[in-house]
Amino acid sequence: MKKLFAVLILAVMPALTFAASEHGPELDKVDIDLTDKAAMQDGARTFANYCMGCHGAKFQRYERVADDLGIPHELMLEKLVFTGAKIGDHMNTGMQAADAKVWFGAAPPDLTLVARVRGTDWLYSYLRGFYEDPARPWGVNNKIFPNVGMPNVLVGLQGRQVVGCKQIQTVVDGKKQFDPLTGAPLTHEACDQLTIVPKSGTLNEEQFDEKVKNLVTFLAYSANPVKLESQRIGTYVLLYLAFFFVFAYLLKREYWKDVH
Repeated sequence: MKKLFAVLILAVMPALTFAASEHGPELDKVDIDLTDKAAMQDGARTFANYCMGCHGAKFQRYERVADDLGIPHELMLEKLVFTGAKIGDHMNTGMQAADAKVWFGAAPPDLTLVARVRGTDWLYSYLRGFYEDPARPWGVNNKIFPNVGMPNVLVGLQGRQVVGCKQIQTVVDGKKQFDPLTGAPLTHEACDQLTIVPKSGTLNEEQFDEKVKNLVTFLAYSANPVKLESQRIGTYVLLYLAFFFVFAYLLKREYWKDVH
């Protein structure tokens, strides 16, 4: 048993070491609420209108999404289905894999499970991290995923984002710095900041962040549609085990009270 345990430790050590040593860009935090059906409905609409031209969610069905999110089937077919699919079909992209490989170099990945693979903070930061870069084939780059081979499909909503300089407060060891004489914040010029060109998008910054949050909420739901139900059942199971433990303990004490 000890040898087996040692083998398992040695097997997972490289993965743990790699994960601990890998330092990616700092991610923005997003609070996802899987009980907010209005947010998921808006996210589903954004996904259908802006993502499904290239990406699919082939492990999801239109009918399941409509039922879970409270969307009438007729409305689902009218507003969120653009490929002629039926309500019971999987949410496949209309793009052919061969065409995608020619246009992008590789077929865009399916997004059904992307929230479980990447995490919601990563997705939220990535979707807000595109900026103009003339050196790239699509004219954009991404702060979270450098040299990504994907156009910024949300640019019409967000507006043109560029890299610029901005005065930001100096932080040392996680603490904001202030002038010891005046108490004023100490600042420095940072030239790696992303800024939106004014009036270049249909949404303001707050509205766009909410739109992206709703999209990420939908992707989080899509990655695990039964998460809330699983948590509910798990709570009942734990309560049952706790209740059963009391009787098991009393029974054990009764059987062993005369054994010393």
